[in-house]
Amino acid sequence: MTSIRTGDMAQAYVLRRQTGDLKSALDRLTQEMGSGQRADLGAATSGDFRTLAGIDHSLANLDAFHNATTESGLLTETLQSALRTTQSLAADIAPSLLQAGSGGSGTQIRLVANDARQRLFATVGALNVRVADRYALSGDATDKRPLSDAQDILGGLMTAISGQVTISGVSSAVDGWFNAPPGGGGFLDMVYGGSATPLAPFQIGQGDQASVVLTAADPVLRDTLKGLALAALVAEGALPGDQNAQSGLLQLAGQRLTTANGNLAELRGTLGTVEAQISDVATRNVAEKTALQLARNGIVAADPYDTANELQATKTQLETMFTLTARLSRLSLADFLR
Repeated sequence: MTSIRTGDMAQAYVLRRQTGDLKSALDRLTQEMGSGQRADLGAATSGDFRTLAGIDHSLANLDAFHNATTESGLLTETLQSALRTTQSLAADIAPSLLQAGSGGSGTQIRLVANDARQRLFATVGALNVRVADRYALSGDATDKRPLSDAQDILGGLMTAISGQVTISGVSSAVDGWFNAPPGGGGFLDMVYGGSATPLAPFQIGQGDQASVVLTAADPVLRDTLKGLALAALVAEGALPGDQNAQSGLLQLAGQRLTTANGNLAELRGTLGTVEAQISDVATRNVAEKTALQLARNGIVAADPYDTANELQATKTQLETMFTLTARLSRLSLADFLR
C-alpha cells in the first residue's frame, strides 16, 4: 500500500501557519478580554451593521442632548438664583418704604431712600449675571452686559424728571423713561445693552426644546427696577424741600415693589416650569441611553466566561505547538535512522 507523506518543507509551512493562526487568535481573545467587546464586529452583526449603526447614531445624539440639558440646566439655575436675589432685595424694603411713606420723619425718609439706592445697585449687579463667561440676560447678545451701571439709571431719570414738582409728575416721567421704545431715549437706549432677540431654544431631546426667553428688558424686571429707582431718586435729591412729597414718593415706590414682588414670583414659577422640563427630559435621556447601551452590548459584548475559556485553550494549543516545533527542529538523520 502506497503512503503519502508530508514533506519537511510543507510540514514546516503548516506548522508556521497554524502557529500564526493561534497567535492571531490569542491576540484577538486578549483584546476581547481587555475591552469586553468582540473584535470581529462583522461576525457579531452577521455582516448587517444597520442595527449597530442606528444604535451608535442614537447614542451620539443623546450625548449632544446631555450637553444641551447640562448647559440649559445651569442657565436656568443661575437665572433662578438671580431672580431670587432680586425678589429678596425688592420685597425686604417694601414694608420700610410704606412705613416711611406714612408720615415718616426726615431722618427715616433719608435712611430708607439710601437703602433703596443701595438695593438698586445690588439688583443691577444680580441681573448682570454670567454663565460660562456669557451674560444670561442679554438675549442672544451673550457677549454684551445686559445693564449698565445703576448710576446710569439714576442719571437718566434725574434728567427725565427735571422740572417736575409733584409726585404724579415724577411718577409719570419715570414710567415714560422706563417704558420708552427703542429710539425714545429711555431705558432701552441708555441702560439695556442686550438684544431684543431671546436665546435660541435648547434642543434637549428628540422633539423636546427648552426655551429661555427672559432678558433684563423684561417688563417685570423693569417694574422692579422702577420701584427701587423711584425711592432712590429721593436720595438723589428729587422733589427737594418737600418732605411730604418725598414721603409720598417712597410710599408709591413701596406699592410698586409690592406688586412687582408678586410678578417676580410668577416669573420664577414660569422659569421653574422650564427647569422641571429640562430635568424630566434629562432623566428620560439617561434611561434611553442605558437601554441603548445594553442593546449595543448584547451585539458587540464578548462573554467574559467563554472568552476566558477560549483564551486558556488557545494558550495551551500554542504552547503545545511551540513544544512540537522545538522537538521537530532537533531531529537529525541519525536520530531518524536509529
